[in-house]
Amino acid sequence: MTKTKPVKLNKLQNRTLALLQVLAKHPGAATIDPETGDATISQLPHAHGDHVHVGDFVVSGRDVSGFANQAVWVALERKGLAKSGYPYFITLTKAGQDFDTGFGEMFKKSDH
Repeated sequence: MTKTKPVKLNKLQNRTLALLQVLAKHPGAATIDPETGDATISQLPHAHGDHVHVGDFVVSGRDVSGFANQAVWVALERKGLAKSGYPYFITLTKAGQDFDTGFGEMFKKSDH
Protein backbone atom coordinates (compact mmCIF):
# COMPACT_ATOMS: atom_id res chain seq x y z
CA MET A 1 0.00 0.00 0.00
CA THR A 2 1.41 3.35 -1.06
CA LYS A 3 0.96 6.34 1.20
CA THR A 4 0.58 9.74 -0.36
CA LYS A 5 2.39 12.60 1.30
CA PRO A 6 0.13 15.35 2.56
CA VAL A 7 0.50 18.62 0.69
CA LYS A 8 2.29 21.18 2.82
CA LEU A 9 2.28 24.87 2.06
CA ASN A 10 4.24 27.65 3.67
CA LYS A 11 2.36 30.63 5.08
CA LEU A 12 2.60 32.75 1.91
CA GLN A 13 1.60 29.88 -0.39
CA ASN A 14 -1.33 29.00 1.88
CA ARG A 15 -2.59 32.58 2.12
CA THR A 16 -2.23 33.11 -1.64
CA LEU A 17 -4.15 29.90 -2.35
CA ALA A 18 -6.94 30.99 0.03
CA LEU A 19 -7.29 34.30 -1.83
CA LEU A 20 -7.25 32.55 -5.20
CA GLN A 21 -10.01 30.23 -3.95
CA VAL A 22 -12.15 33.29 -3.18
CA LEU A 23 -11.56 34.64 -6.68
CA ALA A 24 -12.33 31.27 -8.24
CA LYS A 25 -15.79 31.33 -6.61
CA HIS A 26 -16.59 34.96 -7.41
CA PRO A 27 -18.81 35.50 -10.47
CA GLY A 28 -16.87 37.13 -13.27
CA ALA A 29 -13.46 36.67 -11.65
CA ALA A 30 -12.75 33.20 -13.03
CA THR A 31 -13.56 31.08 -16.04
CA ILE A 32 -14.59 27.54 -15.11
CA ASP A 33 -13.71 24.69 -17.46
CA PRO A 34 -16.94 22.64 -17.69
CA GLU A 35 -15.06 19.38 -18.26
CA THR A 36 -12.48 19.57 -15.48
CA GLY A 37 -13.92 22.13 -13.09
CA ASP A 38 -10.60 24.00 -13.13
CA ALA A 39 -10.92 27.75 -12.54
CA THR A 40 -8.75 30.15 -14.55
CA ILE A 41 -8.18 33.58 -13.05
CA SER A 42 -6.76 36.03 -15.55
CA GLN A 43 -7.24 39.34 -13.77
CA LEU A 44 -5.83 39.61 -10.29
CA PRO A 45 -6.90 42.56 -8.14
CA HIS A 46 -4.49 45.40 -7.42
CA ALA A 47 -4.06 47.31 -4.19
CA HIS A 48 -5.46 50.76 -3.73
CA GLY A 49 -4.32 52.43 -0.59
CA ASP A 50 -3.49 49.80 2.00
CA HIS A 51 -6.04 47.23 0.90
CA VAL A 52 -7.25 45.05 -1.97
CA HIS A 53 -10.73 43.90 -2.92
CA VAL A 54 -10.77 40.15 -3.48
CA GLY A 55 -14.23 39.15 -4.59
CA ASP A 56 -16.63 40.53 -2.00
CA PHE A 57 -13.89 40.84 0.60
CA VAL A 58 -11.29 43.41 1.51
CA VAL A 59 -7.83 42.29 2.63
CA SER A 60 -4.62 44.03 3.55
CA GLY A 61 -2.41 44.93 0.60
CA ARG A 62 0.47 42.96 2.10
CA ASP A 63 -1.68 39.80 2.18
CA VAL A 64 -1.75 39.62 -1.64
CA SER A 65 2.04 39.68 -2.12
CA GLY A 66 1.90 36.10 -3.42
CA PHE A 67 -0.03 37.30 -6.46
CA ALA A 68 3.19 38.90 -7.75
CA ASN A 69 5.57 36.16 -6.55
CA GLN A 70 6.47 33.67 -9.28
CA ALA A 71 7.93 31.22 -6.74
CA VAL A 72 4.52 30.94 -5.05
CA TRP A 73 2.82 30.16 -8.37
CA VAL A 74 5.46 27.54 -9.21
CA ALA A 75 5.09 25.91 -5.79
CA LEU A 76 1.30 25.71 -6.14
CA GLU A 77 1.76 24.13 -9.57
CA ARG A 78 4.39 21.65 -8.33
CA LYS A 79 1.99 20.52 -5.62
CA GLY A 80 -0.84 19.96 -8.13
CA LEU A 81 -3.00 22.80 -6.82
CA ALA A 82 -2.66 25.17 -9.78
CA LYS A 83 -1.34 25.59 -13.29
CA SER A 84 0.83 28.65 -13.59
CA GLY A 85 0.72 31.07 -16.48
CA TYR A 86 2.76 33.61 -14.52
CA PRO A 87 2.24 36.56 -14.64
CA TYR A 88 -0.81 36.45 -16.93
CA PHE A 89 -3.10 33.85 -15.42
CA ILE A 90 -3.31 31.07 -12.89
CA THR A 91 -5.63 28.09 -13.06
CA LEU A 92 -6.74 26.45 -9.83
CA THR A 93 -7.20 22.74 -10.24
CA LYS A 94 -10.09 20.99 -8.50
CA ALA A 95 -7.59 19.94 -5.81
CA GLY A 96 -6.54 23.58 -5.39
CA GLN A 97 -10.13 24.73 -5.07
CA ASP A 98 -10.91 22.05 -2.49
CA PHE A 99 -7.71 22.41 -0.43
CA ASP A 100 -8.39 23.43 3.19
CA THR A 101 -6.16 26.44 3.80
CA GLY A 102 -7.58 27.17 7.24
CA PHE A 103 -8.04 30.82 6.24
CA GLY A 104 -11.80 30.69 5.72
CA GLU A 105 -12.47 33.12 8.57
CA MET A 106 -9.77 35.67 7.74
CA PHE A 107 -11.85 37.60 5.23
CA LYS A 108 -14.08 40.60 6.01
CA LYS A 109 -16.86 41.78 3.73
CA SER A 110 -16.09 45.03 2.01
CA ASP A 111 -18.08 48.10 3.05
CA HIS A 112 -17.33 49.95 -0.20
